[in-house]
Amino acid sequence: MSALRLELDGISKQYPAVRANDRVSLRVKPGEIHAVLGENGAGKSTLMKIIYGAVQPDEGTLKWNGQPVQVRSPAAARELGISMVYQHFSLFDTLTVAENVWLGLDKAGTLAQVAARISEVAHSYGLDIDPQRPVHTLSVGEKQRVEIVRALLTNPQLLILDEPTSVLTPQAVDKLFVTLRALSDGGCSILYISHKLDEIRALCHHCTVLRGGKVTGEVDPAQQDNASLSRLMIGVEPPPLRHEQRSAGDVVLAVQGLSLTRQDPFGVDLKSIDFEVHAGEIVGIAGVSGNGQQELMATLSGEDPRAPPGSVRLMGRDIAAHSPRRRRHQGLHFVPEERLGRGAVPTLSLAHNTLLTRTSTVGRSGWISTNDVRRLAEHIINRFQVKAGGSGAAARSLSGGNLQKFIVGREIDANPRLLIVSQPTWGVDVGAAALIRGELLKLRDAGCALLVVSEELDELFEISDRLIVIAQGRMSPSVPIAEARVERIGEWMSGLFDREALHAQA
Repeated sequence: MSALRLELDGISKQYPAVRANDRVSLRVKPGEIHAVLGENGAGKSTLMKIIYGAVQPDEGTLKWNGQPVQVRSPAAARELGISMVYQHFSLFDTLTVAENVWLGLDKAGTLAQVAARISEVAHSYGLDIDPQRPVHTLSVGEKQRVEIVRALLTNPQLLILDEPTSVLTPQAVDKLFVTLRALSDGGCSILYISHKLDEIRALCHHCTVLRGGKVTGEVDPAQQDNASLSRLMIGVEPPPLRHEQRSAGDVVLAVQGLSLTRQDPFGVDLKSIDFEVHAGEIVGIAGVSGNGQQELMATLSGEDPRAPPGSVRLMGRDIAAHSPRRRRHQGLHFVPEERLGRGAVPTLSLAHNTLLTRTSTVGRSGWISTNDVRRLAEHIINRFQVKAGGSGAAARSLSGGNLQKFIVGREIDANPRLLIVSQPTWGVDVGAAALIRGELLKLRDAGCALLVVSEELDELFEISDRLIVIAQGRMSPSVPIAEARVERIGEWMSGLFDREALHAQA
């Protein structure tokens, strides 16, 4: 029997407030696609960082191809043949895609050669990206493509993927799976972290489940169903969502004739955007990242004040020129796709982060009531089941899913008239995703209008009343969710829709 590709034994890591890994053992065979499953905060990311050399364990041993090793840094990991795609990206915003990728390679080739190789590999895997684009101009989904391409360029023996499909179309996911299976057939081992249980069951050969930093089970995912995997991961099966048909109310958001030229040379022009969102309904916007979502969100939130007069109306009132703060006072709240840096200030406490959008704790004289700020944060933490070290915990100390629950909860708790949410459950475990989606539906049932931008088609189909596709800066007509089909929506996400034909179909 050949040696194991990777063997961990008794790995432990203690942080001041939490024991992230508690005597974890893990074995990965050559050519095996091995899932690591667990809720947010279960210790998956810490374990992957230990394997990749970004974090050093307090206890335990690691063997690589049968030999004991100490992986002191990511550079040492790459020399061994280990590559990793982080859920939270490790890219320099001021550099181009090619420059970022080049930094992670051995510098044997020139920058121009690396750029050509990026285009070749990205195209072959259906992850097209312009190597000359500055990273700060990329959306979250496009940054993820850069990370995946960078990892594939190293021809790894072990590839660690953390939520790799969260912002891909169904067609791109299928193509990526073909690639991963080909890598597996060639002997490359893959550690695959995903909260999409259907993906794990379809792709992975073996699954190790973590809960509270400990291994709670090892299973063949193909022999499990989603319910049994959920029970292993979070101890219970997530409650089913209750999405009842309701009659929509008055128009809350009306966007008409919205056309804007891109501010960034690598952005997307918005072209004659028209749609409405009514009280008591959720309108979902599907699309591949980088097709105008960022530009549309900036316009609706007020970050981009260039919208033509009358093109954006809130409850009949022209708000095209209103600031984000004024829009919040009028009932429009917004959850951006970037958690750290836009949704929350990483170094500030959760209590102080409430002040970004919730100013009721600030008196007329400008003084902040620290007790009120703390109580508000604790209320949000308790209501939305956020796992954190109290209201004084820094935002960056939370797992991605728990920070997302806090940010979404902060805006839901404000009782908005219109809530716009971008990527509500990106990288969030099944339990947290069910909680967030359930809260969005409760808000809808209370009469709020919701606009949800997501690249998780399953999510949009689960919570939306109507669905719109954005592609190349244009929007398709809305389709009632009962008439939408995944295959057709996937085609539209590639820009293959015809307005008149769709009108006739609807």
